[in-house]
Amino acid sequence: MMAPDEELVALVVATKNPAAFGELVRRHQGLVRAMLQRMCRNHALADDLAQDAFIRAYEKIGSFKGTGTFKSWLCSIAYTEFLKSARKRKSTERAMEKLQSGIEDTEAPRDMGNVVDLDRALATLKEEERTLVVMCYSCGLSHSEAAEATGMPLGTVKSHVNRGRAKLQAYFHESEVMAS
Repeated sequence: MMAPDEELVALVVATKNPAAFGELVRRHQGLVRAMLQRMCRNHALADDLAQDAFIRAYEKIGSFKGTGTFKSWLCSIAYTEFLKSARKRKSTERAMEKLQSGIEDTEAPRDMGNVVDLDRALATLKEEERTLVVMCYSCGLSHSEAAEATGMPLGTVKSHVNRGRAKLQAYFHESEVMAS
């Protein structure tokens, strides 16, 4: 199907056409999975969250009004799924810490050498910076689309993206210097 996203959405809303929704999934699943993988740094969790995001999108497709792009609307749903998952993980981690208090981790950290990759660099960013850098650079969303997807003001999005980009540049510059 070569129809624009908006036509496919209208078809799904009007007829619950599974082929039309399947085409939307096919078009956007790589973007959604890549965005979530960068955000949560766990491929299996990202795949689960992407699946949840597409289920939620199917359930809520009637709420897509076409004021923004379908891609940004879908990224907004994926971002919400990420946030819900992060809250659950933090709650679980706090519970596990209480259970394991007093137990020391005896495994020594692994020496990773001078290997530099984007995922490690992204891990150095604050969650908001990482999320917005991924949305804007990896997923190709504009700052306005990222603001729409996250519900953050446009100026805040721009600030987080600029700070994140500057931190990434410093990280890679420092890694280059250390490797020399």
